[in-house]
Amino acid sequence: MQMSMAIYFAVAAAVLCIIELGMTAWLLSGIYGDSPSQISFMLFSSLWSLVIVLPYIALAPLYFPRVHNKIAATVLNTVTMIFWFSGSIALAVLFRGCGSGVYCGTGKAAIAFGFILWALFLVMTVLDALDWTRNRSSPGVSGLKGPHAYPGA
Repeated sequence: MQMSMAIYFAVAAAVLCIIELGMTAWLLSGIYGDSPSQISFMLFSSLWSLVIVLPYIALAPLYFPRVHNKIAATVLNTVTMIFWFSGSIALAVLFRGCGSGVYCGTGKAAIAFGFILWALFLVMTVLDALDWTRNRSSPGVSGLKGPHAYPGA
C-alpha cells in the first residue's frame, strides 16, 4: 500500500480503536464477577491494533525501513481483520436480546465500531495484498538469472 494511504488508514483505525477501547473498557468496568469473554476479546483486539499492528504499519516504514516487511504487514492486517470480525460477531451474539439502556446502547455501539474497524482492516489487507503482488519480484522467463547464452556459442 502506498505510504500516504497507509498513514491515513492507520490514523482512522487508531481513532476508532481508541473509541472501541473506551467502550469495551467501560462495559467491563460495570461487570462484577466474571466478565464475558466476548467483551474481553474486543478489548484485546483494540489493544492489539493500537500497540502492535498500527505502529508496525504506519511507523516502521518511516523510522525502521529495514524492519518493515510487506508480507508481515499483510499477515498482521489479515490476522487483525479476522480478530475484528470474530469479535464483532461474538459481541453481537452476546447483545442480541438486549433492550434499551446505557449498557445495551454502549454494547451495540461497540458492535458497530467493531464492524467498521473490520471493514477498515479488510480494505487495508486488500490494498496491502494488491501492492505486494504487484511489486514482488517473481522470476519469469525474461527474469531468469544465471549464465546467458551468447550468440554463436
